[in-house]
Amino acid sequence: MTMALLGRRNVLLALLLIAAIAPSFINDYYLFIGNTILIYVLLSIGLNILIGYTGQLAFANAAMFGIGAYGTGLLQVRLGWPFWAAFPAGTVIAMTVGLAISLPALRLRGLYLAVSTLAFAQFTQWIFLNWEDVTYGAGGFKTPTISFAPLPVSKDVGLYYLSLLLVVVLFALAQNTVRSRLGRAFIAVRDSEIAAQSLGVDLLRYKALAFGISGFYAGVAGGLYSALLNFVSPEGYDLFQMVLQKAMIVVGGLGSIVGSVLGAGAIITTLEMLRKVKGAQEIAFGAILVGFILFMPGGIVGWLKEKVRGWDEPLHRSRRRESPVLVQSSPESREIGP
Repeated sequence: MTMALLGRRNVLLALLLIAAIAPSFINDYYLFIGNTILIYVLLSIGLNILIGYTGQLAFANAAMFGIGAYGTGLLQVRLGWPFWAAFPAGTVIAMTVGLAISLPALRLRGLYLAVSTLAFAQFTQWIFLNWEDVTYGAGGFKTPTISFAPLPVSKDVGLYYLSLLLVVVLFALAQNTVRSRLGRAFIAVRDSEIAAQSLGVDLLRYKALAFGISGFYAGVAGGLYSALLNFVSPEGYDLFQMVLQKAMIVVGGLGSIVGSVLGAGAIITTLEMLRKVKGAQEIAFGAILVGFILFMPGGIVGWLKEKVRGWDEPLHRSRRRESPVLVQSSPESREIGP
């Protein structure tokens, strides 16, 4: 009975309830940490769709995160747009960049794709630092404080609930995506591109969709992050940011939307707990990564699937209407029930 209560759905509902009532009993500092976790949940979900489900070893997510933040912030500062117009525009810009990155991905894979996307990320960082006439250079810039009028909430509480709402909506969207024909096509590309092509999967189309989805989630997270800090600067979107996001999906579980939520929460909470201990963050961060790779390669979700019933994440909504071709293209399809 106790184990049944610890199933995936019950745990997620409990986390959602705690998140919904948290602003009523926590201070501003913990509210800031909670908002940061929500933003990184979005980043982790988008990155997991790209890497965990589609198998594209790319290192451009931090750059798209930064593009979303810079796009949202600069449209407010340079053009005087309100946040509610700049935010979706910045998201679209990041998603467009994600789609553009997918073009060379058709011919590149593995280490070559990783190196090319890393080069793109470094080039983006160089632009943030040196195109001072547009980006304000290394010093960064302040963004206007957003208002939630006529709602009777402060900026911090309003932004927290906005982030929570977007996490719930985009989490459900990601779950539906990976359980659809589209999600199984992603997995077919990950498992074997040649086999996927032989089954009629259009590699360019599905790789472009995966990069675009990842860019969309990164863009949403970037816009929220710029509003949370009221400041945008290049150092927030460097190579360490990419390593941080990769660690979240490894710790949570590759190929798991729920794992993205747990991994982001675990990593951000650990880093904040060690913030006052100089030098301990990097040591703990490295130890966590090595420990999970060696002893828990399936991440937190992989361990929960072994120990607790109800943590499987099936790749379908209904077996009816589904083509057996794509269902059989992945070893994960063994989880599919009647």
